[in-house]
Amino acid sequence: MATHMTVDELREAGDVDLGASDWFTIDQTRIDRFADATDDHQWIHTDPERAAQGPFGGTVAHGYLTLSLIPGLLAEMLVLDDARMLVNYGIDKLRLTSPVPSGSRVRARARLLDAQSKGDGVLHRVEVTMEIEGSERPALVGTMLYLAYA
Repeated sequence: MATHMTVDELREAGDVDLGASDWFTIDQTRIDRFADATDDHQWIHTDPERAAQGPFGGTVAHGYLTLSLIPGLLAEMLVLDDARMLVNYGIDKLRLTSPVPSGSRVRARARLLDAQSKGDGVLHRVEVTMEIEGSERPALVGTMLYLAYA
């Protein structure tokens, strides 16, 4: 269930556990489309036959593909009811900690760390862990920065 708040409430919220998103499947079609969009066609991502003989036993998602899913998954957990715009502002820290095999299901687990006024908006830091179903190690951990405007 999503946490709903206004941008003003966000500014004052402090540390809030946002829970977890729904599971999301990263299939080979999505990996191939991401490779096309980024011109990153490395065989560990796009060549199932060669990748089967490689270090991961099959194709794996690009780390940046996994990262790119965070805004959509975070929207399942945090809804700013009066926000007219939300901007990706950066990443304080990011570690890609485990490969995501094609066909895996992932979900984001998030925590609002803090927020502060920045110009006309509210800059907030969100700690995100991208879990892989059935794996003890997450795909990534990081602190994302977003700027919300009411």
